This record gives sequence, structure tokens and C-alpha cells, in this order.
Amino acid sequence: MIKDLLYIGAGGFVGSVLRYLVTLALRTHAAFPWGTFTVNVVGCVIIGAICGISGRNPQLSSSLNLFLTVGICGGFTTFSTFSKEALTLLQHGDVASFCLYSIGSVAIGILAVALGLWLTK
Repeated sequence: MIKDLLYIGAGGFVGSVLRYLVTLALRTHAAFPWGTFTVNVVGCVIIGAICGISGRNPQLSSSLNLFLTVGICGGFTTFSTFSKEALTLLQHGDVASFCLYSIGSVAIGILAVALGLWLTK
């Protein structure tokens, strides 16, 4: 368990630094947050590719999988994990949970940020 936590932490460090560098590189004066948008899309492609590769290669170590998915992708963007989990619900035919999770995460997440801002005024 400790070893897995260290792999996740190391990956999280790498992913967070990469996210920061990408958003810095794509910083513009436009109102649209291109850096965050790019990170979210790229993170989704990466976590999908990792899941596809690990699904075809069961000999891939669980520690490496944790390092790449939970660590790097999780540090790079939690949106990738959200998207993977939502797709898994859909693939299992659980449309109601998919809708609740997807709509609820976005709507309640935005409301929660607003609440946090309001609480600190």
C-alpha cells in the first residue's frame, strides 16, 4: 500500500507540474481558458490510451497503472478520471447513474465553487 501511495504521489507531482506548464504556455488574454481546456482534453485522451493498453496487457503492473492514471493523469487533470468513470457507467448500461454523475458533478461542482467563494467573503 505504501509503495502504491508513493507511485501515485510521484505521478501526481509530475502531472501537476505538467498542467501548470501547459496552462502557462497557452495563457492568452482571451476570456476562454484555453490552457485548462487543452489539459482536460489531452488528459482524457491519455487516460483512455492507458486504459486501452492496460486492458490488452494484463501483465502491466498495477503500480505502473496507478502511477500513470491516478498519479500523472490525476495530477494533470481530474477531468480525465471523471470522464473515464462516466464512460464506464454508460458502457455498463447504467444511463441513470451516468446522467446523475455527469450533470450532478458539473452543476454541483460549479455551485460548490460559488459556495466556497461566498463563504469566504
